[in-house]
Amino acid sequence: MARTILSEKMDERTPLIATVHVAPPRRRYQHNILRRFCTIALGSSLIALVVLFLLPVALLPGHRHHTPHPVGPPHHQNALTFNELQTILLETPKEEKAQEWSKYYTAGPHLAGKNYSQVTWTQERWQEFGIKADIVAYDVYINYPLGHRLALYEKKKGKSADDADTWKVKFEASLEEDVLEEDETTQLENRVPTFHGYSASGNVTAPYVYVNYGTYQDFEDLIKANISLEGKIAVAKYGGIFRGLKVKRAQDLGMVGTVIFTDPGDDGDETEENGVELYPEGPARNPSSVQRGSTQFLSVAPGDPTTPGYPSKPGVPRQPVDGAIPSIPSIPISYVDAIPILTALNGIGPSPKSFNKYWQRNLGLKYKGVEYNVGPSPDNLVLNLVNEQEYVTTPLWDVIGVINGTLADEVIVIGNHRDAWIAGGAGDPNSGSAALNEVIRSFGVALSKGWKPLRTIVFASWDGEEYGLIGSTEWVEEYLPWLTHANVAYVNVDVATVGPHFKASASPLLNKVLYEVVELVQSPNQTIAGQTVGDLWDKEISTMGSGSDFTAFQDFAGIPSIDFGFGPAAEAPGDTGGAVYHYHSNYDSFYWMNTYGDPGFHYHATVAKLWALFTARLAEAPVIPLNATDYAIALDGYISGVESKVDALIAGITSETDVDEARFRPTTPAPKGSVHDLKLSFKKLHKAARRLRKAAEAHDAWAAELAEEAGEDLPWWKWLSKLKLIFNIRKVNNKYKFLERKFLHQEGLDGRPWFKHVVFAPGLWTGYAGAVFPGLVEAIDAKDYGNAAKWVGIIEGRLWDAVGSLK
Repeated sequence: MARTILSEKMDERTPLIATVHVAPPRRRYQHNILRRFCTIALGSSLIALVVLFLLPVALLPGHRHHTPHPVGPPHHQNALTFNELQTILLETPKEEKAQEWSKYYTAGPHLAGKNYSQVTWTQERWQEFGIKADIVAYDVYINYPLGHRLALYEKKKGKSADDADTWKVKFEASLEEDVLEEDETTQLENRVPTFHGYSASGNVTAPYVYVNYGTYQDFEDLIKANISLEGKIAVAKYGGIFRGLKVKRAQDLGMVGTVIFTDPGDDGDETEENGVELYPEGPARNPSSVQRGSTQFLSVAPGDPTTPGYPSKPGVPRQPVDGAIPSIPSIPISYVDAIPILTALNGIGPSPKSFNKYWQRNLGLKYKGVEYNVGPSPDNLVLNLVNEQEYVTTPLWDVIGVINGTLADEVIVIGNHRDAWIAGGAGDPNSGSAALNEVIRSFGVALSKGWKPLRTIVFASWDGEEYGLIGSTEWVEEYLPWLTHANVAYVNVDVATVGPHFKASASPLLNKVLYEVVELVQSPNQTIAGQTVGDLWDKEISTMGSGSDFTAFQDFAGIPSIDFGFGPAAEAPGDTGGAVYHYHSNYDSFYWMNTYGDPGFHYHATVAKLWALFTARLAEAPVIPLNATDYAIALDGYISGVESKVDALIAGITSETDVDEARFRPTTPAPKGSVHDLKLSFKKLHKAARRLRKAAEAHDAWAAELAEEAGEDLPWWKWLSKLKLIFNIRKVNNKYKFLERKFLHQEGLDGRPWFKHVVFAPGLWTGYAGAVFPGLVEAIDAKDYGNAAKWVGIIEGRLWDAVGSLK
């Protein structure tokens, strides 16, 4: 109707500007000045209302906390003080509940992409605890075992010249772990066979060579000794480097297969040779124990190898897997299966004494008659290796829970993976899964009492970690824009406990929080009454590498991350302090955990308390409790450490540590560029690091002042001070939140662009162990000093960017 009237009044000749005569304004109200005053007063009152009440609610938590970190506007009454929340998080986790969760998770096989009932069970438990939980699926490319064989053949000469030579089976490996009467998990008919994730299918028959740990330099030692490798099968010990890199190096040298076994010499003192009873009668390794695991080239890129850098959703383009996973078959075996294969090489080829000290370490089968000669096996002795794998694109399922906080753009994510190589997985990963359930149950108790966090908390039960950190990597790749905008930190617990020693690796931004939290939780070890986890911990925090679900957060998205739990002593990685941990074996079972690993499940409950308090500290403090100064100090130390490598090169000095590290990487070629020029360039890095420390100290000091002010009760008439405080806290928190992102280099590392972080990455030739300034260090190790100078420039730029972000 309106359109018709307008059309009648206007045509193409109607002027766009017309003069309209109007009458003088009519005075509608008397007392106009009074009316204006009232309008202004009412508008000012509304503005004051917004400032005093609505903005604080939007920008700070809607509740008060008492010390150690009181927050929020004093006018709002909360359901729980922080001390009350802390009490709940310390008192709710129970050993018997952790034991119950462990019993469930270890009751049947739960390979990645299998056991959907466990997925829905986890979701249902979280919902019962009062947490909203959804299932997020990805279609990923993985393998499942169909069959395998490993047999040692010996050629028997014919009895006469007319008789043909015949091949006879000298030894047939069982490729099975013994069924134990005491351990119910080992008796399951549907237990998972021994196999390698992402291993290639194949049927190869060839001579074989013992290659020690299969490090890069182990292979180089064999080449220097004129040991023929091409066309042969490698027999390697687990340890030293990631298993996939053992297979990769064998593949690169033209070998046709790889067999990997666990040597009891790496188990510390808890061995049969030392008179310790074997599992299940005692804590020593069961001889039939087999370590399954992935052979994906993890240090190049984790996640689904067909979708590097983007999520594996249905219908997405798939990339070829060449260079991401092996092309030769591999299988894991027990040491009891390895003995006949190794003893067949006794006296054939060089012995460990023919090489260096690295070949003479931890020879745990000598008491079984193994001399560790390398071979190769003679012409009348070959191995037949059969590996049948089914490769499929199949759904994996992450369970994602959330507690919405007052601040939607500040998020804490915590997670553990659920999948295991075996029916059990009581240590890896389901000690962490049981602890995570107790963390969520504890927060659920707080929710039931009216608590709401300041920051949103996201809980994740990842799938597919064992194959290559798949569930977490795909999720981070999918939600990268949101995580980049909102994620404050990621807190990971993979293995909550397989031993009595507390261990942690973290971005230095999170060190301070960890040091605080470990002093609040009692240690299960009460040899001295009242001692805390912190009292018994050596306070060492490792750098972030790879091997668990923090990788995509820290190394790809630039989100400060931490991983912690209780494990074995560093000097005896197989020995958990009284019992050998059967890593990725059927014997990582509920029975082992309940008998040897954590009787009474006290360490499970302890980790749940640490994890919950750490999360609450991050979620509840008005000023995010990160510490930029710790990061700046660590960075300057990292720079000095790398510079010392350059100094040693110039001086021609090689330390024992340098020699040990060099075992993992290629032989250094002829130098490129000037090492002296590179040395001079470190002045720029130190200058930038000093400036960063200065800016960090100022920022941390300001943050501390704001945290103290946030705990004060400001009277209502100081609304301007309150508003200023709110905006300053938001400003400080944003700077903390984005600081880690400043160390991302979008082009990535040389040869592995998925890894974006210039400070942290897994070692290219180790796979798990963390490396600092990986681009720079790898260039120095390769003596490519021109490329190293390029990385000095990149790192300097990132440091100055971080400085600018804190101003």
